[in-house]
Order: sequence, then structure tokens, then C-alpha cells
Amino acid sequence: QVQLVESGGESVQAGGSLGLSCAASGGTISSYSMGWFRQAPGKEREGVAGIGTFGRTMYADSVKGRFTVSRDNTKNTLVLQMNSLKPEDTAMYFCAATQTRWLLPPMNPSEYNYWGQGTQVTVSS
Repeated sequence: QVQLVESGGESVQAGGSLGLSCAASGGTISSYSMGWFRQAPGKEREGVAGIGTFGRTMYADSVKGRFTVSRDNTKNTLVLQMNSLKPEDTAMYFCAATQTRWLLPPMNPSEYNYWGQGTQVTVSS
């Protein structure tokens, strides 16, 4: 089984940028479809960005043009680069993985079976 550990979350001002990392162990991320999800207090977990088996990416409409998801295979790490951050981006961010070979990554958290513990992102106005 793959283990996932997120890092990089912190407090940042609106309009700023932040990079999140999801370090994987026990598995090679290139063989997984992976995604980033976020959850604010009192709200449901929502899909943010994902990358499929062959590198196809998907983004929530709310982050298109601002966030970029990528694999760093040399570090076995999933990266989420977040630019032009908004207060509504404030949430706990989770990375997730599935061995299902999706061409396009699903944005439904129920499709993923491996999860990290999350990293907090706070965007102040």
C-alpha cells in the first residue's frame, strides 16, 4: 500500500502563491491516478485537481487557471502549485491516490482509497 504525507500548507495573503507537496512511500506515484482535495470546516470534501495514469489533468472550475497539479517522479511526489490565492481557498488540503488506471482523474473523493492526513492552507484577505 502507498502512504501519503502532505506538506507545504501555511498562512498566506490573498493573491499570493503556495506550493503543496504529497510525498509517497510504498508505491510509485507514476502508477497511480492521484488527486488533491480540500475540506473547509463544516463543508464537504471537494475535488481540486487530479492527474491520471498518463498525465491527463483535471481541475475544479474554481481553481482553473490558478492551480497546477504535477508529478515529480524523481522525488515520488505529487505537487500542487497554487497561485492567485483567494480567501475561499482556505481549507485542509488532502492528496489521494488510486491504482485504478483512469485516463482522466475522477474528482469524486469516493473513487480514491489512499489518503494523506492533510495540510492546512489559510488565505487571509
